[in-house]
Amino acid sequence: MAKLVTIFGGSGFVGRHIARRMAKDGWRVRVAVRNPNLAMHVKPYGAVGQVEPVFCNIRDDVSVREVLTGADAVVNCVGVLVESGKNSFEAVQAEGPGRVARIAAEMGIDRMVQISAIGADAGSSSGYARSKAAGEAAVLASVPGAMILRPSVIFGPGDSFFNRFADMAKFGPVLPITGADTKFQPVYVDDVAAAAELYLLGRAEGGVYELGGPEVKTFRQLMRDMLSVIRKRRAVMSLPGFAARGMAWSFDMLQKGTGGLFVNHMLTRDQLKNLARDNVVSEGAKGFADLGIAPAAMAAVLPGYLWRFRTDGQYAVLKDGADDLKA
Repeated sequence: MAKLVTIFGGSGFVGRHIARRMAKDGWRVRVAVRNPNLAMHVKPYGAVGQVEPVFCNIRDDVSVREVLTGADAVVNCVGVLVESGKNSFEAVQAEGPGRVARIAAEMGIDRMVQISAIGADAGSSSGYARSKAAGEAAVLASVPGAMILRPSVIFGPGDSFFNRFADMAKFGPVLPITGADTKFQPVYVDDVAAAAELYLLGRAEGGVYELGGPEVKTFRQLMRDMLSVIRKRRAVMSLPGFAARGMAWSFDMLQKGTGGLFVNHMLTRDQLKNLARDNVVSEGAKGFADLGIAPAAMAAVLPGYLWRFRTDGQYAVLKDGADDLKA
């Protein structure tokens, strides 16, 4: 019988790319999510019955144990950028991975991939970064041979980075950002999935890998690149520190004051702490080169999905061709 991998958060941005690759490799894929009805888009990744969404709450032992039954390997992609209700950084990104790894070890599963993030640091002032580090430690404590993947900001169709700011660029002549000089090393989502795939197939060793693309750019430079792709002229404005802190505080208080009815996906105080430090691969860290993967450049991928933000959308290419013929 084909091997089985359980992917927690397997219908999300990174998880679905890993699911697709593992299905293509002939594995059965169990996609563990909170709402299976919203994860049906993963089923066509394989043959009938090969990829199945199932219910799981990563905060519950019984739920996790059920979806790990019979699995040969496990991947945890679950994470939150904003705390909301019971889904705190501690519960989801520290206790959650630890629970998955502990139960996996009890069930004899010794192959696990944990999707973390560059900047994971137990001593950070950011709750997000501290919880990521705690999750890594908990995973390695139970599954010492696990693979920890720490990507920089991830891009690709459906990302929440370039798509978000391209959408913002539709309104007004100014694109406001904070942390304009912070450096990032954007990485293509399918390259992250390829790294996980190599390990799951036994073609790569476990350990901590920091994943960044071939280019290091500031936040401001990335926004200008994005604007060039969508062919819009906008002034990239760096918000003063006091203004950014005021906005973040206001949005956080609005979320708290509404009892979570409003979730702050705009800008949080914790995100400001993360934006205060560069998000690039550390010197000497293991990465794509150790896996034999040549990461894709942004220029090769961004036009393929950001075209929808151009004024002429997909017809911009046809218009350019017509203009060339006239010339």
